[in-house]
Amino acid sequence: MSDEQRNTVWRFAIIFAIILCGFLAVMGKIIYVQTVERDEWLKVAEKQVPTHKPIPATRGNILDCNGQLLASSMPQYYMYMDTRVPALHEKNGALFTAHIDTLARDLSVIVGEHTQAEYKARITRAYLRGEKRLRVCDHRINYLQRRELELNPLIKKGKYKSGIFFEDQYRRIKPFGILASRTIGGIYGDGGGGNSGLEKRFDKELRGVDGMSSIQRIGGRNESVTEEEAQDGLDVVTTIDANLQDIVENALLAKTAERHARWGCAILMETKTGYIRAIANLDRDKESDQYFEAQNHAVQRVEPGSTFKTIALVAALDDGKIAINDTVSVSRQPWQYFTVKHTDAHPMDTLLTVRSALAVSSNIALAKLITRSYEGSAKKFVRRIERMGLTDSVYCEIPGADKVRIDVPRDTVTLSKMSYGYSVELSPMQILMFYNAIANGGRMMRPMLVTAIRQNGEDVRTFRPEVVKSSICSSRTLRDIQGALHDVVWDDHLGTAAAKPWSRKAQSKLVSIAGKTGTAQLFIPGHGYSGRHHRMTFVGYFPEENPQYTCICMIEDPQFPYDAGMDCGTAVRVIAEKTMAYTGCYVFRDGTRRLEKRN
Repeated sequence: MSDEQRNTVWRFAIIFAIILCGFLAVMGKIIYVQTVERDEWLKVAEKQVPTHKPIPATRGNILDCNGQLLASSMPQYYMYMDTRVPALHEKNGALFTAHIDTLARDLSVIVGEHTQAEYKARITRAYLRGEKRLRVCDHRINYLQRRELELNPLIKKGKYKSGIFFEDQYRRIKPFGILASRTIGGIYGDGGGGNSGLEKRFDKELRGVDGMSSIQRIGGRNESVTEEEAQDGLDVVTTIDANLQDIVENALLAKTAERHARWGCAILMETKTGYIRAIANLDRDKESDQYFEAQNHAVQRVEPGSTFKTIALVAALDDGKIAINDTVSVSRQPWQYFTVKHTDAHPMDTLLTVRSALAVSSNIALAKLITRSYEGSAKKFVRRIERMGLTDSVYCEIPGADKVRIDVPRDTVTLSKMSYGYSVELSPMQILMFYNAIANGGRMMRPMLVTAIRQNGEDVRTFRPEVVKSSICSSRTLRDIQGALHDVVWDDHLGTAAAKPWSRKAQSKLVSIAGKTGTAQLFIPGHGYSGRHHRMTFVGYFPEENPQYTCICMIEDPQFPYDAGMDCGTAVRVIAEKTMAYTGCYVFRDGTRRLEKRN
């Protein structure tokens, strides 16, 4: 082998040795990292994993039946500034110095929380300190304010030069204010789930599905990268008509304020469908003496008073215990029944028919009629009422709505009080549902507040009117009761809601109304029933010849003097007249009771 060949072999041997040593060194390092330094490098790797951040879904809207917004999530913004961005410090802060005055001026004019000098001083201090996240504005700004600020010369340069950026925050608003506020409900904070009303009942549909983003290092900067888009919530379409809601709420407010009542409630239902077109609840604030929506009295049960007399008579008439023209004696003196004395608000010594007993709302007459009919068989009385559908579980969409309480009485004394609305409890909504069945030819409809779930303007789920009972009683009983409810309003001698020289009550010259008044003494804990504190009610339907709507008004603890026909009957009359004017005005012709639609 020549010297040249030997040198070549040596060179290859040296190169091979170097490569082998390098390979062994790398392998050794790998083994060392995977064993000795494993935990340390895992921690470093964890720090490099992109930071994940949820992208909140926009909560769906709640709409009235005409598509108007009842509740919506509107964007608002926090405005921040990172005063450390390099562009603001280049050339001895030339960019910052050139624009701080115009920025402070625009903030003072558009946002207006501070003066121009105050904004300038605040931002300059943060700039000198090198603050990373200065909240420029104390509170959130709206979309229009943001758009105006984005025209500022510094902000127009973008967040990597100006350091200014905005963070979205969605706030739940109700464009119509307190209109149907308790029924619409509320949410926890600005981005939480529903805590009451329809917001709670349809929280899953309204909430949507949050997306996901991550903060990643891209081009030497941290960038937010969307990994999964948020799915915005669906819209809920209600049966409420904002215009009718305004009518009902104003009529209720006028009467509760006039009577200085503790609270008032009014509901307007479409007769054929059971759709709730308006629902108002007003409570008096003792300090300000103003009314606002605090509780949903519409679905909270109370002793109904005389509106229950109609229910009791339907049971007795349909069971064949009495006939509509049967007579019963009443007197000015209380009627003693075992340990209880029954009295009338309108005492008289006379014979009343069953029909006139309901018109004049005689407690004595009802107590006598029901105890004679069901003495010894009170269970049958309650079961008959249950078969009307009042106690069925089918109800409206408001969470926490109370169920009817009609217990089988242990004695006939309790039965006698049940006959005119004590020892039983129903909510205004349930009372309305029963009277609506009378207006609807005996067919009881479930009160409905929602007709559809909508996505991007298209219905993805719909809810149709639902029948609770196809017939609450026989056709004969229905005709008899309808006649008696007519007399309540139109019998000027006996009717508790008929016109008097000082008040029209429920009698209208524009639309015929039939219905029933109710007065219940309030139970004061520790004192019993009070003769000075009452709950007033009128529930009726209109136009009587072809009912389109059923309405209830309930007023708690009005100032003396109180009268259910004058207080609640008047409110329902005003609602009826304005409702018919809005939906199609009806007037009397030639003194007849037939109604014709006015063009």
